[in-house]
Amino acid sequence: MSPAEARLKEVPSNMTEAEWSQRVNLAAAYRLVAMFGWDDLVDTHISARVPGPEHHFLINPYGLLFEEITASSLIKVDLYGNQLSESEYSINPAGFTIHSAIHEVREDAGCVIHLHTLDGVAVSSCADGLLPANQIAQYVTHDLAYHDYEGVALDHDERPRLQRDLGTKHHMLLRNHGTLTVGRSVASAFERMYHLERACSIQVRTRTLGPLAYPVRDEVIDKNAKLFDNEERVELRSNQLVWPPLLRRLDRVNPGYRN
Repeated sequence: MSPAEARLKEVPSNMTEAEWSQRVNLAAAYRLVAMFGWDDLVDTHISARVPGPEHHFLINPYGLLFEEITASSLIKVDLYGNQLSESEYSINPAGFTIHSAIHEVREDAGCVIHLHTLDGVAVSSCADGLLPANQIAQYVTHDLAYHDYEGVALDHDERPRLQRDLGTKHHMLLRNHGTLTVGRSVASAFERMYHLERACSIQVRTRTLGPLAYPVRDEVIDKNAKLFDNEERVELRSNQLVWPPLLRRLDRVNPGYRN
């Protein structure tokens, strides 16, 4: 049996191979977020668009820990919040507000990740935001948007402002709230979040040493912005170099996400 035939054999009869593949990658992302210590009990959320003309997307069942998520447990919803797959669970209403807003207007939003990590929330709450004070931060700051806090995201009227503030960027600091990334694939959204979270942690640690007194020259920041602002390169790196070894690591540490 070829690898392609083996994959098809695993696909449930009620969905396409493309949807199943997206489910497997999204379930892996949930478990990787837990592995990296970025989860927040049952809160925060990751979504992935179901391939096809409809703007359907997958999101976690509200009530499972991220380390428990499997491909088959993910819930498919439409842009109106209707659940299109059977589950004993509902979905996080704040998660629906944020993710539906982005999937509605961003055709390139194959995956959206939103977190509440300690360092991400800390930097999102700082007046300065994230500064381009080191190389890791400069992976992000040229492509970083901000959205002001409006309370727990239950009001659908907030969605147009989320859409406006994100624009065409792939990283966002939700002020006083947390971090968010967008990618064409689960792999690129995850790698972007890795860089965003790492940059926030480095800034928090740097602040403990005193003022950010050793600046990076503007021409260096601009040089790196041009180097890093290449979406095709990001997708190639994420999908071919970063994601496969992450899945191998997950298969060793917490297998079962493919179920």
